[in-house]
Amino acid sequence: MTLAARALAQLATWPDLMKAEPSCGTGQALSSRYGEIAHFHSDRDVDLHLTDRAVRRLAGDLRRFAAAVRVVPGSQWVTVRLDASADVDLLMTLVSVALQAHQNAPDGNGAAATGCNDGRGVGFLRT
Repeated sequence: MTLAARALAQLATWPDLMKAEPSCGTGQALSSRYGEIAHFHSDRDVDLHLTDRAVRRLAGDLRRFAAAVRVVPGSQWVTVRLDASADVDLLMTLVSVALQAHQNAPDGNGAAATGCNDGRGVGFLRT
């Protein structure tokens, strides 16, 4: 089982998440009642919808994890590269942050995203 498959299986058991079709049409997604949270695009790459506010608030911390997290200017999504078990742990933490960010979005709905990083062609380079 790949790290992404393991993470998806674990996250799918969370009561606030449900499997869904990704709006970008690639891979598998998890959504909450507030909108899309994660897109699993490959065995390694996961796009996570954090919201603008959460990305700004966590910018410094996310830069510390530059090998595992790609922050794209102007995007509400970050891309997490799963190369080790520690990256899965980081993803779990960031999914929790994303759920909280969507729940606390000023308009009550954090779903107004312009598309995930993979759909915009700006995630990690394919290898």
